[in-house]
Amino acid sequence: MSKSQTRPLLGHIERTIGGATVVTLSGDVGFATRLCLGGRLDALSAVSRPDLVLDLRAVPFIDCAGLGLLCRLRNRVTARGGRLRLVSDSASFRRILRRTGLTGVFQVLPEFTGTPVAERVREERPAVPAAQG
Repeated sequence: MSKSQTRPLLGHIERTIGGATVVTLSGDVGFATRLCLGGRLDALSAVSRPDLVLDLRAVPFIDCAGLGLLCRLRNRVTARGGRLRLVSDSASFRRILRRTGLTGVFQVLPEFTGTPVAERVREERPAVPAAQG
């Protein structure tokens, strides 16, 4: 009996953080999953000025169909005056973007908290008591 290698099924969780729709993907993004995922991403990008964040940190594999899906989503979001951010701390994902000439096409963040950096810094600083005169 031959062993067949199985790839993880694609799953996703959607939530709203700081006004952005965050879609956390887990599993492979590729040819086999493009239709089910593509339909949902089309629906999310159909609104005016969509603000989407795709968290790809739990995606171990993405093929050319998956990259095509990301490009299509970016084009739809941009055409509607919105923004798309990808979250990935994977060196291999960044290497794939570089080798395919897509490095400057996507905004790739190592994490997403939903709070701009300036606001996070302000929140983390202890309050300074006012000078008493």
